[in-house]
Amino acid sequence: MYQGKTVFSQLMDFSPMHSFHQCVEKYHGNKWVQSFSCWEQFLSMTFAQLTSRSGLRDIEASLGAQRHKLYHMGFRNLVRRNTLSNANNQRDYRIYRDFAYILIDIARALYAGEDLELDIKQTVYAFDSTTIDLSLRLFSWATFRKTKSAIKLHTLMDLRGSIPTFVDITSASVHDVNVLDKLRYEPGSIIVMDRAYLDFERLYILDQSGVIFVIRSKKNLRYRRIRSFEVDISTSVQCDQRVVLTGKRSHDRYPQPLRRIRYKDYEKNKRLDFLTNNFLITAQTVADIYRNRWKIELFFKWIKQNLRIKKFYGNSENAVQTQIWIAIAVYLLVAIAKKKQNLDVSLHTMIQVFSVSLFEKVPIFQLFKNDDCKLVTFGDPNQLSLLD
Repeated sequence: MYQGKTVFSQLMDFSPMHSFHQCVEKYHGNKWVQSFSCWEQFLSMTFAQLTSRSGLRDIEASLGAQRHKLYHMGFRNLVRRNTLSNANNQRDYRIYRDFAYILIDIARALYAGEDLELDIKQTVYAFDSTTIDLSLRLFSWATFRKTKSAIKLHTLMDLRGSIPTFVDITSASVHDVNVLDKLRYEPGSIIVMDRAYLDFERLYILDQSGVIFVIRSKKNLRYRRIRSFEVDISTSVQCDQRVVLTGKRSHDRYPQPLRRIRYKDYEKNKRLDFLTNNFLITAQTVADIYRNRWKIELFFKWIKQNLRIKKFYGNSENAVQTQIWIAIAVYLLVAIAKKKQNLDVSLHTMIQVFSVSLFEKVPIFQLFKNDDCKLVTFGDPNQLSLLD
């Protein structure tokens, strides 16, 4: 039976508490802590993400205004800005990184049956990065240029459900292609990438690992055509070829034949050349796989617009990493809630509704009902949940 929890508490119930405590114990997060646990830090930062708080004072004031509800939301004391600042700077961000990966596993299982709108059975990933600009004066550790600091958010995303499966946060001076070395390859899967990742030595490692890749080619690619395959002139595919690289360095790094496909995008009046190591799927399917890469662009746009990852509550590297990983965890929690509550609304709508209703005692599913029924509210619960 529903116990009258706030919307915020209901959303937090999707967090596996036992797993969170294991992450805390692994990195000794609560060692010497007396009054502000890692869980309370996570709750505070999650609240800040969901409601787009402008700073630590704003977090303190907003939570303090609802002090009579905080105990039943998991807070043992009022949140003070200095306490939260110290926690963000000093407590190991890997606590929240590992917890985010636990949520990733939960979300991927829930979205495994999503329709990809592609005639393939393999798991399709998109790999890309986005840059987050920072102040050189405040974030001198994030090296980029002489007059500018920035970090990069490198992401491998499962296109079924748009769930990030690998995230790496580096300074913006790190070239995108270097992060390919950190990936754990899944044989039989497909990875789609933009031409920034065109490194034939690394692509050959993908090929030898049993991974299919689809990547845009560069204009100066040197190759020799071995064979041309028949194409359907009614589609936008203009050519489908088996080629070998003829550049000295490129051929040494990728000695096997590649498949080159030219595709005409009539909407943008652009010609796109794709390279892949798969010769079995149709040329149109290769183009469709690459077209689905836009989902990772939407993911980056979504988290920048709906979560707080462009302005930070602390200047240290640990504070920035903590904030970003908790933002990713919030994205995953909302995605998990959507699936488990069978909600037919976008994640953007859910965030907007949550931002103004976190302290309401209404079942989550009822917030998104389209009818005009009266919302059912309940009194305060008498005690915390057993696992709080």
